[in-house]
Amino acid sequence: MSIIKIDMNSHEFQAELEKTVVFTDKVNKQFGWVYNPQAEVNEGVQMGLARNKMMYGKRFCPCFMVEVVDEKPRSVEDRICPCKPAIEKEIPEDGVCHCGIYCTPEYAQNKKIEMGMEEAVHTHSRGLTQEEAIVLLNEKELDSDELVSLLEARELGMVDFKLVDVREHMEWQMGHIKGADKLVPTSSFFAALEDAKLNRDENIILYCHVGSRSAHCARILSDMGYTKIGNLSYGIVSYGGEIER
Repeated sequence: MSIIKIDMNSHEFQAELEKTVVFTDKVNKQFGWVYNPQAEVNEGVQMGLARNKMMYGKRFCPCFMVEVVDEKPRSVEDRICPCKPAIEKEIPEDGVCHCGIYCTPEYAQNKKIEMGMEEAVHTHSRGLTQEEAIVLLNEKELDSDELVSLLEARELGMVDFKLVDVREHMEWQMGHIKGADKLVPTSSFFAALEDAKLNRDENIILYCHVGSRSAHCARILSDMGYTKIGNLSYGIVSYGGEIER
């Protein structure tokens, strides 16, 4: 099974995307939610929902791995947008759904304030020493600044690792972390993994949109005997480094 490629510019996809935007508009209106103030989050989720509708016939949440069992697609916790965990737990408790597109008005307002503060106070931290880089590389969960620092350390030859994107081919085309080495989409995970020829004993860092698919893939790789797996906790949407488009 090869990597599934959907042409973002095709009439078929653009028509499905338009339907999906209408759908998410209706969801917000129905539940009294609003969109995330980070427009790229909403766009990414809407495109993922449209992609899954074309691939699987349902708008599975794009931040969770979809598996086909007995020719029937299913996702973790049966996450079909708007999913039950978001309605019953995530948005009432956290103010935002896991994929990040649906928010309470209060969460969205606070997020706007937070985004303004981050832009005002953001500064680059000093570079890592080799010892610090080695220690950090063996952490199971990494945040944006840590991955930026590790990529800088790799450029300087202090550490070595593979950065692997487990999103779909279309998402990779929309934008991926500069320095990413491999694309191993969850929709064709095992075949793409074989093609990627990753060493079971090398350091591998995974990332996806918000960190869910990559965390799931990290568990799969660990079960397969890969020993040094790291995960970008909050995905590419949290990443402050350079993105290639």
